[in-house]
Amino acid sequence: QVQLVESGGGLVQTGGSLRVSCVGSGGTFSSYVVGWFRQAPGKEREFVAGIGRIGSITRYADSVKGRFTISRDNAKNTVYLQMNSLQPEDTAVYYCAGDMRMGPAPARTPSLYAYWGQGTQVTVSS
Repeated sequence: QVQLVESGGGLVQTGGSLRVSCVGSGGTFSSYVVGWFRQAPGKEREFVAGIGRIGSITRYADSVKGRFTISRDNAKNTVYLQMNSLQPEDTAVYYCAGDMRMGPAPARTPSLYAYWGQGTQVTVSS
């Protein structure tokens, strides 16, 4: 059974930085394409960033491009999302998602991912 566990969320001031992590187990981690999504209260879950199996392909939402960086360390079964210049509108529950059947590029559509973590709260105070 594949499991994904996020950590690293918290409270940060506007302009600050935070790194969230996603650790996978129960499968060959290097076979997952991984995406980070977020969901704010009353809003739909939205794509934030995604990374291919060996890290050579990355994608970002326009709203985070230049501020967030996704990376992975397959030896540690971990994907990271480094978030800089955080803004109040970045406040949300952040989820990581994985899929082993996806093509090489991470999809932006949540329903295309088979496995999900429980989420970690990121709150940016103004």
